[in-house]
Amino acid sequence: MQNLLFDFISKYVTLNEEEKNALVSLDIFHSVKKGTILLREGQKTKESFFVLKGCIRTYYMVDGEEKTAAFYTEMDAFTPPCVISKTPSEYYVSCVEDSILTISNSDMEMEANRKFPKFETMCRILSEELLAKQRIDFDAFKTSSPEQRYLNLLEKRPDLIQRVPQHQLASYLGIKPQSLSRLRARILEKSKA
Repeated sequence: MQNLLFDFISKYVTLNEEEKNALVSLDIFHSVKKGTILLREGQKTKESFFVLKGCIRTYYMVDGEEKTAAFYTEMDAFTPPCVISKTPSEYYVSCVEDSILTISNSDMEMEANRKFPKFETMCRILSEELLAKQRIDFDAFKTSSPEQRYLNLLEKRPDLIQRVPQHQLASYLGIKPQSLSRLRARILEKSKA
């Protein structure tokens, strides 16, 4: 699993053996079972996640109903906003599948950045890319219909259709599961015509 991480990092910076060994020595690789809640609403944390294998999601509880905000799959990094703001989390983070994650904390990251400045450079570039991607995704979500959102999902993240339970997928798209079923049927009907 560490080679997956090193391959990902190599897109941003080149690590020498000392830097690779320093990363491995941090004990950041964790196997986590499906259904595990990594962070609860109201909980404080310093932990950030990187998905090597599997899928995690963030969701809010609104009037007793789960509202999915995002899915993170292979090679996705995620730092909950509460880590930066040092406030209690406003949402939950849980594993949709059995997953292999790197879990680091802000103290660990500061120490690594101090010892190896290229980690800080990599994190900055990664953060900028992630921020731009999230802005584009948010704008696309706000300006599209549920059908357009589903078609965008089919185009950009088709793996989620098979990996994620329908009720979570519907919540992510901002619709009810029944509406998602009707939407799928309508799209299938159009493709046959």
